[in-house]
Amino acid sequence: MISISGVEKYFDDYHALRDINVEVDRGKVVIVLGPSGSGKSTLCRTINRLETIDAGEIRIDGKRLPEEGKELAKLRADVGMVFQQFNLFAHKTILENVTLAPIKVRNQSKKDAEKRAMELLDRVGIANQANKYPAQLSGGQQQRVAIARALAMDPKVMLFDEPTSALDPEMVNEVLDVMVSLAKEGMTMVVVTHEMGFARKAGDRVLFMAEGAIVEDSDPETFFTNPSSDRAKDFLGKILGH
Repeated sequence: MISISGVEKYFDDYHALRDINVEVDRGKVVIVLGPSGSGKSTLCRTINRLETIDAGEIRIDGKRLPEEGKELAKLRADVGMVFQQFNLFAHKTILENVTLAPIKVRNQSKKDAEKRAMELLDRVGIANQANKYPAQLSGGQQQRVAIARALAMDPKVMLFDEPTSALDPEMVNEVLDVMVSLAKEGMTMVVVTHEMGFARKAGDRVLFMAEGAIVEDSDPETFFTNPSSDRAKDFLGKILGH
């Protein structure tokens, strides 16, 4: 579903991504872990070209990521993204936030878009908030709206860039629960996160990054119980306290 080969990225002199080669199979959940500044978010953002790359190639479902223009917009519609910040339109209701893109980009009728939006809001547990505005919702609720909004485009892939890092601790699980249910339903997902429990429970694979490179690529059980690199051991020691 996602194929990344030989990708390099620089920010001026800073080498942010170093020779990244990854294949993500359809229906798999790939968790990206690593210390701050390791390139996790940059990698996530290159997959729908929010960040350009300096070398290499990225393909989504066999199609090369276009440079710009209509083709890029079309491809982006197939790649849902959920950020740290919820990026909801403050002046639109929750329902309007979720229906906007399907109506504008997918040319759905308002009626169809609203029906689907209500199904998705129900699925993420906030159908009763449909006529409220973002400011009237908690952070966890807003992030669940952001997930519903991304799903409303029927994406082939979902990217999550630290979706719980801006939330109060008690709201984290309500968002992770939605993500776990998506994983169980077979959504192809790339998730940058600090939530180790989620990584272990929902991930099919863990990519561990350091200094712009992928240092380890293994299944969660192996990564958490027997990491092969000193960098990963050090990282896990600090996070898990052993």
